[in-house]
Amino acid sequence: MAHPISAFQAAYISIEVLIALVSVPGNILVIWAVKMNQALRDATFCFIVSLAVADVAVGALVIPLAIIINIGPQTEFYTCLMVACPVLILTESSILALLAIAVDRYLRVKIPVRYKSVVTPRRAAVAIACCWIVSFLVGLTPMFGWNNLNKMQRTQELNGSHTEFIITCQFETVISMEYMVYFNFFVWVLPPLLLMLLIYLEVFNLIRKQLNKKVSSSSNDPQKYYGKELKIAKSLALVLFLFALSWLPLHVLNCITLFCPSCQTPHILTYIAIFLTHGNSAMNPIVYAFRIKKFRTAFLQIWNQYFCCKTNKNATSTTTAETGN
Repeated sequence: MAHPISAFQAAYISIEVLIALVSVPGNILVIWAVKMNQALRDATFCFIVSLAVADVAVGALVIPLAIIINIGPQTEFYTCLMVACPVLILTESSILALLAIAVDRYLRVKIPVRYKSVVTPRRAAVAIACCWIVSFLVGLTPMFGWNNLNKMQRTQELNGSHTEFIITCQFETVISMEYMVYFNFFVWVLPPLLLMLLIYLEVFNLIRKQLNKKVSSSSNDPQKYYGKELKIAKSLALVLFLFALSWLPLHVLNCITLFCPSCQTPHILTYIAIFLTHGNSAMNPIVYAFRIKKFRTAFLQIWNQYFCCKTNKNATSTTTAETGN
């Protein structure tokens, strides 16, 4: 029989639903903007679409699954594992999309003349496909055996229980902390974040060198190109910063859980860390809207074409009909 939901769980579920209601429409708007606006069709924005797809999936899939895990239903081990793995896949997909964006921005300022011949749409599509394949392999590693099944079976045998192996579905019950820290964090989260930091530092260094050079030669066109690149690079570096700020606290808590089993982490800190990870999916469209002019223009175009003007037309037609009567 299902346990009644506590007031704390109700508050948790309400916040998660609110995040999903912001994240899903916002990132669908990003995908829609790239689809309808020809100016948003280069490789960078294709990688941004890949990131937006992952963020839509967080709102539409991961958050509902997180709510299920929070309630703690009684399930079989691998059923619970299937509920826990999507967040691992989508986190890795987001990290690799951010890494692809960083590399793309680096190539734009390092080889501006040859950029279009090097970063072709076909190569960008292959890069995105590779990112998703790697994400599935990393995220589904617990399904291949790196999980807590053997440990739980040993515990059950020591307790002398021979009943059917049913568990209360919780993330830490099925996902190994060794996997989360040694493999997920130390291999697939932290190194890419540090690499991206170095790439963006080099991007800003190259841009500033070029801007100083072009200023002295009084050449306006390159000045405009690198000035635009600097603005976009700052915006995308902000997206990276927000991602790191949102995900590092949870990984730090995982490290504490693994390396200091006796340490008691307050539950409220864990919930705040979870909210940050899910809330990150809702942040990116806001950054694009306020920081990248092409996106802001596309968002306004969608609003005027599909929402604002439709409302005005409906109001006008209603008024006309009433006047005719």
